[in-house]
Amino acid sequence: MSYAIDRRTAIVTGAASGVGLAIARHFAEQGTNVMFADRDSKQLRSEIDSTMDNVDCFVGDLCEQLTQSNLLAATVDRFDRVDILVNASREMRTSDKANIKLNVLDHMLDHNLRQHYSISRMVARQFTEQPHPRTRPNEPIGSIVNVTSIAADRIHPDLVEYSVSCAALEQLTRSMAAALAADRITVNAVSFGSVVSGRLQEAIAKSPDMRARIVSATPLGRIADAEEVAEAVQFLVSGAARFITGQIIGVDGGRSLLDRFSEPVH
Repeated sequence: MSYAIDRRTAIVTGAASGVGLAIARHFAEQGTNVMFADRDSKQLRSEIDSTMDNVDCFVGDLCEQLTQSNLLAATVDRFDRVDILVNASREMRTSDKANIKLNVLDHMLDHNLRQHYSISRMVARQFTEQPHPRTRPNEPIGSIVNVTSIAADRIHPDLVEYSVSCAALEQLTRSMAAALAADRITVNAVSFGSVVSGRLQEAIAKSPDMRARIVSATPLGRIADAEEVAEAVQFLVSGAARFITGQIIGVDGGRSLLDRFSEPVH
C-alpha cells in the first residue's frame, strides 16, 4: 500500500491561501508537479517557492470557461500531463435574512459548484486522452477531489446559500464518481470543519471565546491544521485509495457527529 504521489501532476485551485495553499504546498513537497491556481495574483505569486522546479502558478477567474481552458493548457504545456485535480477554491458568505437576494445564491453556486463541475469535466477529458504508460489495469487514470465543508449537512440561518452550495457539491461528487467510473477516474471529496486559517483567526479576534466553543464542540478537542486536510487529500489521490470513489471523507475531529455548535463554520 502506497501513499506516494511523486512523479505526477496536479492542478490545485484556490491555492493562494488557506486549505488550497496547504494542499498545493504539501503536494509539491511530496514530489508532485503542482500548478497553483487562483485569481489573487499578488497573494498567489508570493506563496510560490521559486527555488522549486516542480511548481508553477496560474492567475485568473476560474468561473470563466475560457480561463479554465487556459489553465489546463498552461498545465499541460508546463508539465506535459495532468493526473490530479483538487477543487479547493471556494467562497463563503453569511446570509442577510433581512435582505435576501437571489444573486448571493447565484454567486455561491458559481464559485462552489459550477466552477468545479466545468473544470472537472474538462480535466476528465484530458485524463482519457493522454497516454498512461505507468498505469496498471486496475488503477485509476486520474483522480478528482473536491474540498467542501460540514456546512453541507448543517441547518444554520446565517449560512443558507453557502450550505446549499456545499450540499450540491457533495451530490456532484457522487454523481460524477458514478459517471466517470467506467473511464477509471475516481471522484471524492474532503469535508472539513474548523481549520486554522486567516479567516478563522480573524473571527476569533472578533469573538475571543469562539476558539473555546469550537474545541468543546469537537470530540478530539482541538482545531485542525490545514496540513491535516492536505494529508487526507493525498490519501484519496494515492494508490492506497484506488478502489474508493464517490465518498465524502470528513476531516473534522468528530464534530459532525455532534450538533451542538450553532455558529457558522469557518
